[in-house]
Amino acid sequence: MLVQECGFARVADLATRFQVSTVTIRSDLQALERRGKLRRIRGGAVPAGVESSEQPFEASALTLASEKARIGAWAADMVASGETVIVDVGTTTTAVARALLARTDLQDVIVFTAALNIALELEPAYPRITVVVTGGTLRPLQHSLVNPLATVLLSGLRASVCFIGCNGVDAQGGITNINLPEAEVKRAMLLAARRRVVVADGSKLGEVELAKVCDIQEVGRVITDQTADPAIVSEIEAAGCAVEVAR
Repeated sequence: MLVQECGFARVADLATRFQVSTVTIRSDLQALERRGKLRRIRGGAVPAGVESSEQPFEASALTLASEKARIGAWAADMVASGETVIVDVGTTTTAVARALLARTDLQDVIVFTAALNIALELEPAYPRITVVVTGGTLRPLQHSLVNPLATVLLSGLRASVCFIGCNGVDAQGGITNINLPEAEVKRAMLLAARRRVVVADGSKLGEVELAKVCDIQEVGRVITDQTADPAIVSEIEAAGCAVEVAR
């Protein structure tokens, strides 16, 4: 099998090689993954048993930066004064935090976050925006706080809205993440909010990663950018989740 021979196969390259659509390739990869023949990762597939390599926050921040900024601004427009907001870790959610900082019209907003960098991003907005850090165990790669103790505070919250980042958004595979400890916290964040929003650049759509956060139907909205494959967007919408393309 090509994936075994090369160690990695890109969705786009497979579509060109076999002269079919990327949607067909993703469907075929899903079927092969269910049979244990390979493991899907962002942009393609690797042999079964191969672990994904996670990029540090600073490296990920360089990818699709302008698209993430547009997603962040679009998401921040959903927030009103007086609301309580949960902001997840990650580069796209950091863009949400920066857009909230720029919303000088906001007053009496409380932001809960498990990201130390996001807490610092929002510090200049005090007292318009009050920041509460969830606590937990530091994970330096993403400047994030994870279990043990990361979900204790979240279990007692009922926030207005949460913004979750991830590594994969797929109609069948759901919302997934590359890292297991962070996936646990993301799940707790979703359960702690009335409105559940995933922010993900176009490269994440149609991808499935190691750790499942939730089914696609458990999320009310996905905000992405114009690089997203329209066919994948349609699949997600057909599965019961609204998709908004930030412009």
